Amino acid sequence: MFDRRLIENFDWGFIAVIFLIATVGLVILYSALTAGHEAGAVHILFKKQIIWMGTGFIIMMISLTIDFRELDKLNLFIYTLCVGLLVSVLLFGRLGGGSRRWLVLGFVRIQPSELMKIALIISLSSVYSTSVSQTGLNFRKLIKPAVLCVIPFVLIVKQPDLGTGLLLLLIAGSITLFVKLERKVFFTLSGICLSAVPLVWFALKDYQKSRILTFLNPDRDPLGAGYHIIQSKIAIGSGMLTGKGFLKGTQNALSFLPEQHTDFIGSVLAEEWGLVGCSILLVLYFILLFWGLNIAYNCRNMFGSILAFGITIMIFWQIFINIGMVMGLMPVVGVPLPLVSYGGSSVITNMVGFGILLNISMRKYSVN
Repeated sequence: MFDRRLIENFDWGFIAVIFLIATVGLVILYSALTAGHEAGAVHILFKKQIIWMGTGFIIMMISLTIDFRELDKLNLFIYTLCVGLLVSVLLFGRLGGGSRRWLVLGFVRIQPSELMKIALIISLSSVYSTSVSQTGLNFRKLIKPAVLCVIPFVLIVKQPDLGTGLLLLLIAGSITLFVKLERKVFFTLSGICLSAVPLVWFALKDYQKSRILTFLNPDRDPLGAGYHIIQSKIAIGSGMLTGKGFLKGTQNALSFLPEQHTDFIGSVLAEEWGLVGCSILLVLYFILLFWGLNIAYNCRNMFGSILAFGITIMIFWQIFINIGMVMGLMPVVGVPLPLVSYGGSSVITNMVGFGILLNISMRKYSVN
């Protein structure tokens, strides 16, 4: 029997915020791909992004028909499937830009590391929902979550894609802190992490060390590793308060800005729309994140509450890292800006996440 409460609790406001951000993203992407090129021509990547956006919205709406609690039962299957895709990338993935991150399935190219974000969040939510306590988690209860994190992290770093691997750890760490740790466990783990920093440095590859050193001093290699950050800062600074106008960004139009449609699309926004345009997008993101946290807070189901927080924190870290990256406040690690940067796998992953949040919001009265 159909439950009328599902319609009554449908979150139209959340849908509206997602639609607004997606619309802003398409406008910025159009400029990033079109400025400086033949007038009236629509770039093929822009057409593809529209298709990905439409597909994502369809998947998001379809996901509403399945109770989010079913994900708890399917968590091991979803996790295993995504790990299998990561293994397939190392064996059969397409090599590009010095890394092997994509699987080609017919005419579709997917990036399994993006899908792994959702799979890990679902698995951790399932594990933590049965082990939450007032005193917090002890070391024994962290063994299984640690294994769930290490497996995809190692597979992704081997591609190599250190940025996405670290993003998985940030998401997992945030969920773990949300659930709560015992005080002694928290301080012990904090000490271990700080002590391991020198060891991690020696484990990094030369190009990864170069990115960190360039982040600290972009002028050490202005035409090489520091070029991205320097050009991004020039674009952001030249936008000033209101920007140069749509399709009028010179850094973008003259191709001085590298990866302008993916990692550095935020620089295009800043140059053409200035501080005002950036502030509007940030306000929309803030509303989106606040809405997600509100869904997590109001959910009566422990699995649903942790899951909603996990999805929200995934979006937060992507925004935080990408913005910090284009401003030169963080190393360049290749994290896309949600619903703005070009990328089919990223769009689908975020849309699936939003679908799960809407699903939880519609069924927030569910307890078991």
